[in-house]
Amino acid sequence: MRISGIGIWTATYIARRALGWADAFPETDLGIRKALGDKKPKEIRTMSEQWKAWRSYAVMTLWDSLHAEAK
Repeated sequence: MRISGIGIWTATYIARRALGWADAFPETDLGIRKALGDKKPKEIRTMSEQWKAWRSYAVMTLWDSLHAEAK
């Protein structure tokens, strides 16, 4: 199903926040790419397999690491 204006990032964000999905992982997210050294989405998807079932928590950790670097 496609909804105009709703892309992968928005869908995974809603799945993670509103639906409580523990494995929602937007590999194209700019923050995730920056936290992992600007890897390509395919590389990130492969890397994220080790976190499978809990990738939403990996997203929060990766985003948080960006705030820690800024301090």
